[in-house]
Amino acid sequence: MMNYRTLVINPGSTSTKIAIFEDTHLLAQQEINYLPADLAHFVDLMDQKDFRIKSIVDFMNKHDFDFQSIDAFVGRGGLMRAIPGGTYTIDTQMISDLTKGLFGIHAANLGAIIADYFGEMYQRPAFVVDPVVVDEFDPVAYLSGYKDWDRRSVFHALNQKAVARQALKQIGKSYENANLIVAHMGGGISVGAHKLGRVVDVNNGLDGDGTYSPNRTGSVSAISLVDYIYDQAPKKSEVVKLITHEGGLKSYLGTDDLKTIEKEIDQGDEYSRLIFDGMVYQIAKEIGKQATVLMGQVDLIVLTGGMARSGRLVKALTQRVDWIAPVTVIPGQMEMQALNLGAQRVLQQIEQPKNYVKEAEELANGRSI
Repeated sequence: MMNYRTLVINPGSTSTKIAIFEDTHLLAQQEINYLPADLAHFVDLMDQKDFRIKSIVDFMNKHDFDFQSIDAFVGRGGLMRAIPGGTYTIDTQMISDLTKGLFGIHAANLGAIIADYFGEMYQRPAFVVDPVVVDEFDPVAYLSGYKDWDRRSVFHALNQKAVARQALKQIGKSYENANLIVAHMGGGISVGAHKLGRVVDVNNGLDGDGTYSPNRTGSVSAISLVDYIYDQAPKKSEVVKLITHEGGLKSYLGTDDLKTIEKEIDQGDEYSRLIFDGMVYQIAKEIGKQATVLMGQVDLIVLTGGMARSGRLVKALTQRVDWIAPVTVIPGQMEMQALNLGAQRVLQQIEQPKNYVKEAEELANGRSI
């Protein structure tokens, strides 16, 4: 079996993560962090493309890698049309959707755009894997309570699916033949019900659904939000910022740094303890909700994301949910490895790459029935 080399590109709002893999072996990696001043003069996200490309070229030169040695370029999938999970060949329609921001603006949009740039330049395939818009919902999961406001599947799909596969491998089960619940706990929190290889339901932590997190509100009273908008008359962008960046722990405690909050708890701050316990309580409720989606047939619960490094949080959460199923902890995230593995499965002909337009249209047509 051939060993294929991939260049993995994962843009964040203030950083670009880069890694080179050969088969499953990591050869080099770097997280390039940008100062606010580095990005301040760019009018919009797409203007950052050349700047970030230069960062990647510098990385390749620093580590003495030739672009010609790369077999495939893999970018983090951004906000695009809803599609099922899998590895997708980057095409012109995907690039157009991401460039125009038709389905939202996020730094991850640049992942596919930059991977496509290098793929075109060096005549190599370019892929995205399990973007945040992965949609594998059961029909009933779309219903929200108002006919024009369908629930959206937007979550940490890449890491959720990767840790699910890893955790199940440890107990001798395959992802396609097991049921599990994965709680990704970072700046945002998503808790997904994985049923026989599909994420059939998950809260949309980006839009304000589910538990509060370090800096997101989660679900709040709709009437309270309406009152706030009418009383304060804020701009739309201000409301979005409140929901996605100013809520949760930050709203209650003035900081979204979990380590700082845990120190305050250790020093006897009972209010900090209450707010911390409230977040644990809400995460546990989300896990319980997804257990009902799986009708109690749960092989495993996986806790992942940056907050899974907190022993206090993991212990408190496990005490609330381990009656549902055994709990496995995979802290941090496997995004770079997952992007590589998705590309490797295609390069090694284990899977066929999916077509973005075809899969998006089939999903949309299926929902309209």
